[in-house]
Formats: sequence, structure tokens, C-alpha cells
Amino acid sequence: MKKMKDYIVRATAANAQIRAFACTTKNMVEAARIAHDTSPVVTAALGRLLTAGAMMGSMLKGANDMLTLQIQGSGPIKGLTVTADSKAQVKGYALYPQVMLPPNEKGKLDVGGAVGIGILNVIKDLGLKEPYTGQTVLQTGEIADDLTYYFATSEQVPSSVGLGVLMEKDNTVKQAGGFIVQLMPFAEEKVIEKLEKNLEKITSVTALLEEGKTPKELLELLLEGLSMEILDEVPTAFSCNCSKERVAKAIVSIGEKDIQEMIEDGKEIEVNCHFCNKNYTYSIEELQEMLKLAK
Repeated sequence: MKKMKDYIVRATAANAQIRAFACTTKNMVEAARIAHDTSPVVTAALGRLLTAGAMMGSMLKGANDMLTLQIQGSGPIKGLTVTADSKAQVKGYALYPQVMLPPNEKGKLDVGGAVGIGILNVIKDLGLKEPYTGQTVLQTGEIADDLTYYFATSEQVPSSVGLGVLMEKDNTVKQAGGFIVQLMPFAEEKVIEKLEKNLEKITSVTALLEEGKTPKELLELLLEGLSMEILDEVPTAFSCNCSKERVAKAIVSIGEKDIQEMIEDGKEIEVNCHFCNKNYTYSIEELQEMLKLAK
């Protein structure tokens, strides 16, 4: 089996009255599952948020712009955090990666139950003094509905978001992907009606991916009869930019008092990166070097 690459297709339709994104993210979600050893329902929840993050990251204009999606909920996962850059490189984690829940009434993974009620924060760091933050109340905890609501209320952009993660029997990721379709302010009524009709026919992203549909073919279904134009394809991946040096800088920033205490403990320390779950070990000698930098 040749490993298919993860990528996003970006398009416009109806003379730029609509902009649309569709992607396949199986490898990304599987990489996150392996990194964090997530249970199936957490794989689905985190996978959906990573998929959305990739598409929303690709909407950012500046090369150094960053996006953070944060969910805080009353369910057993407690929280999910995903960050994405403008190149659609994403990373993320769940506060409780091992949650197990029975399936929901549709016999599907109960992402809504695992997330619960709470809030969604969208933080965009666009290189300005203050990052832009939008916050909405979770509508269902299923993530796609919550983002649809966020776009409508915080960004005033009528949108439809579809996200899906399908698991294999052995709990690896079988399919993952999604779409975001957005109406521009000048969209005509007949365009809106046609798009709504098309959206009604889309039942499940993962079912379409499972049939072998590509992101481009997903967009062809969503934008049928609306003269779609493909803009480009963007690769996307689960990717963490942590390194021993970067984590060391973070340790330096906590200040000399705390570093001194670590040295006095007389043991090497291990620091974990939340985003990719890698551990970095620092010897007493390395801590002493950091102490000099912290002074």
C-alpha cells in the first residue's frame, strides 16, 4: 500500500462568492494518535480539531502567523489544544488522552460526550501587539458544529464545516479529513440556495473518503453547479517544532531560583513537550549552563 500524502485543496466558486477548503488528514491524525497514545474517542476528537486547524492555518496570510484552537469542556477529555501555522503544519494534544466512552445513540464514537459543554477559543497571532481572540460556547462538542457557529458569530462569515475521523478495528486511523465552505458577504441568494442544497446531500466526510473520493472530488460535490475554480493544493502534516535547544530556552525563562533548586536536587531532569509528547533530558551540567544564562 502506497502511503497517501495529506493535503488541502483550496478553491473558490460562483465568481469568488464562495471560498472552500477540503482535505485528507489520515497520516496527521495517526501521527497524533501514536504520539499521544490516544483512545479511539480522543483520536476522533483531537483528529477533528487538528483537521480544522490545518485548514484554518492555511487561511492565514502572513508567513509567521499562528493559530491556536482551544476547547475547554465539562466532559472527561477536559480540554484539547491545537496550533497551526500558515503552512498548515499542525500539532496538538488532549488533556486526558485515554478517555473511554460507550458509542453514542448513532453507534458512533461519542466525541460530544467526551468533550461536553464548554467553550471554544480561537487565538490568531498575526504579529500584532495583541493576538486576536474569538470565543464561543460549544454547541454540541462534536467540533464541526462548534466551528460553524464560531465562524458565524465571531467572524460573521456564514460557513459550513464538516470533519470526520474513522477508526480501524485495531484502533488505528482508517480515514480522516474535512471541509470548510464559506460565503462571502456579497453572495447572491441563488448561490446560497444552491450551496445549501449541495450541503444537504453530504452525509459524512469519512464515508466519502472511504469511497475513495479525493479532496478535489469532495469540493466538486459541495460546489456542484457553482463553477468551481481550484486555487492550489497545500501539503499538511502533524509536525512539532520542539527541540532540545528550544525546551532549554523555556527552562532558562523560568528563572534562576527554580533552576538552582533543580541543580540542588542533584538529579537530571526530564521535560515533556505537551504537543508531541517527546521527552528531553538535561544533566546537572546542562542545568548549570542554563543557570548562567538565566542570571
